[in-house]
Amino acid sequence: MVIWIILLAMTAAAVMAVLWPLSRHRAVSAQVDPDTQFYREQIAEIERDRARGVLMPSEAEAAKAEAGRRLLRATGGRGNGFAAVGEPALRRRRAASTLALSIIPILALATYEIYGSPQLPSPSAPAQRADNVDLMTAVAQIETHLAKNPQDGRGWEVIAPVYVRMGRMDDALKAYEAAIRYQAPDADRFANYGEVLVMAKDGLVSAEAQGAFEQAVKLDAGSPKARFYLARAAAQDGQVEKAKAAYTELLSASPADAPWVDAVKQELVALGAPPAEAGQGATSGIGPEAIAGMVAGLASRLEAQGGTPDEWARLMRSYAVLGQRDKAVAAAHRAREALAQDAAGLKTIDTMAEELKLTDARP
Repeated sequence: MVIWIILLAMTAAAVMAVLWPLSRHRAVSAQVDPDTQFYREQIAEIERDRARGVLMPSEAEAAKAEAGRRLLRATGGRGNGFAAVGEPALRRRRAASTLALSIIPILALATYEIYGSPQLPSPSAPAQRADNVDLMTAVAQIETHLAKNPQDGRGWEVIAPVYVRMGRMDDALKAYEAAIRYQAPDADRFANYGEVLVMAKDGLVSAEAQGAFEQAVKLDAGSPKARFYLARAAAQDGQVEKAKAAYTELLSASPADAPWVDAVKQELVALGAPPAEAGQGATSGIGPEAIAGMVAGLASRLEAQGGTPDEWARLMRSYAVLGQRDKAVAAAHRAREALAQDAAGLKTIDTMAEELKLTDARP
């Protein structure tokens, strides 16, 4: 209904914008005839000559009379050269304009009512809109079911990866926690939960995530996801050689076409492993040089311009993810200097240092 009110208002405004100028009396200037203009100028010149004494009054009157006769013949009785719009013609023009400007919008609205509708989606709308609607409907149904049956661990496990796809990481974590709580221990379930914890921390393997991966390995020593992230945790703790050995062992035990092989090779290259040891394809995607460059850029900006506590914490975490614990500790000390007068900011730095297990970064 609102769309029709808007359309009617716009149509009325357009009609009034056209009718208003037409409703006013206007005189239309006729095109000036060169002959009549010439004789008028001649009469004016005669008057100027008489005023200067060049012509006698009698001669001036005779010349003006002759010029006047020629002017009358040139104008042919057309008057003063302006045509005024009469009232009957004006009324006819108003009526015709009103009729035309009224019929056109009415026809347009009637045609749109028959062949179109603002409530219908555009024919060119992407097909994924329907998919999104179906996904949201399915999620709503599952959530309704889980609200009535909160101990349905299988239902929580089904919806958890959907939350990840939708970017609802907090909901995904709660779903995996419920799935673990209400179902028998399972290596894949613990590994998936740990992975979501890592995603929520921008790649950092926190102590909680490490505990989930260790539990997965206890249930299945060959769990590739858990072994991969435990190797990353070792690298972030500064145990580079241990991380290299873990990655190499995982790589040798994996099929050549396993989906995690390229990621393992990239981690080995980032830790300084020779290309022959890491294997081919290790530099696909975003390489370690690009990541290190972005971290260096953040560090340079914070050193030169300062930054927020969250930015300093991000720098600390980035260094930890790269396995550069000494730089992470240095960033923590520099952040405390820069945020010396910000109690809340110092608390943020302390929390991040504790999360990263940077014992050397304590004040």
